[in-house]
Amino acid sequence: MDHLVLEVGTALVLVAIGAIIANKLKFSIIPFLIVLGMLVGPHAPQIGFLDLTFIESNEIISFLGRMGVLFLLFYLGLEFSVGKLMKSGRNIVVGGTIYVAINFVLGLLYGFITGMPWIETLIIAGLLSVSSSAIVAKVLVDLKRTANPETELILGIILFDDIFLALFLTIMSGVLLAGSASIFGIVTSVLISVGYMLLFFIIAKKGAPLLNKWLAIKSNELFIIVVFAVLFFVAGFSETLHVAEAIGALLLGLVFSETEHRDRIERLVVPFRDFFGAVFFFSFGLSIDPATLKDAVWLALGAAILTIVGNFTAGMISGRKAGLSHKASSNIGLTIMARGEFSIVVANLGVSAGLNPVLMPFTALYVLILAIVGPILAKESKQIYGYLNKIFKWSAPPKKKKIKIPGEQNF
Repeated sequence: MDHLVLEVGTALVLVAIGAIIANKLKFSIIPFLIVLGMLVGPHAPQIGFLDLTFIESNEIISFLGRMGVLFLLFYLGLEFSVGKLMKSGRNIVVGGTIYVAINFVLGLLYGFITGMPWIETLIIAGLLSVSSSAIVAKVLVDLKRTANPETELILGIILFDDIFLALFLTIMSGVLLAGSASIFGIVTSVLISVGYMLLFFIIAKKGAPLLNKWLAIKSNELFIIVVFAVLFFVAGFSETLHVAEAIGALLLGLVFSETEHRDRIERLVVPFRDFFGAVFFFSFGLSIDPATLKDAVWLALGAAILTIVGNFTAGMISGRKAGLSHKASSNIGLTIMARGEFSIVVANLGVSAGLNPVLMPFTALYVLILAIVGPILAKESKQIYGYLNKIFKWSAPPKKKKIKIPGEQNF
């Protein structure tokens, strides 16, 4: 306990160094912080009085990382309108179904091809189907794409993905941990999750006048205390209903986006989003031991390639079904490519049930690859689309206008 503050301070210094390097290179901060976290942690040597294992401070750093996820998703919710999302309800259901179905089926095929038992195959299919809400949120913010037309559908797919995750975890928990799965219990859990989300949509549309009155607080200090108190309470309460705490934060952001205090909340939240968001990606890197990765390199690499192809295909189909352009549709698949916290949750379920121990290093490496490649593909989406457009001829290049020269005669 004597060196607890020093350990946390050391971790924050490393985060700051990673952020500075990424800024100098004009690159996404996410891969730098994940790799930096991997280089230290429990497997790292102790250098003098600096303990880079972060064993004593691990729980605190992890909790700060969880706060980062909440702020990232809360801010993302603030950027959107519930009205627009509800108008896009059909597109969200169709797009989300396409996205989950393609990735889940590819995961099943991959498990069978690699010779995995059927239970492990289901786990692999599940973790291949859920994107990282935190990384997707960070990418949208970093690339300033929150106002893009396709971002509404991306947000909807994230919400749909969480419903799928709740259903999948409920079924697999019954099968693996209890030895059975009650149909009634599964249906009840899913209905509770869907009803909980719809409740927030109703509050956003009907409760805005009351919220405007309650949040009419002159003092910024008191204002931010009230907002953060509600944020953490809602996130924690969401967990009790088996809805991810991050999605609870996202839903609350959607509610506050309908109030007249939206801009004020957004302005005050940004510093917390950036700080705690950076800690989250560093803490995620801390959870990965590089020594365990060598046994699952090819397995994870194959799964990552399959996910890239599947995600891009799902994004194109979902976007086109929603009436978006080919370019906007390609942005969908390239933006929701990253895998992270939810894939780890699915893998942990399998490991806790005594399944094949290769699941953990496989998942860690798979997540690491896509956590690095995903933001890069999203950042270079314009160039990727341009290259693929030359092959598939999705859209014709703009016609060059002929400049008429004075005195020129047409023959």
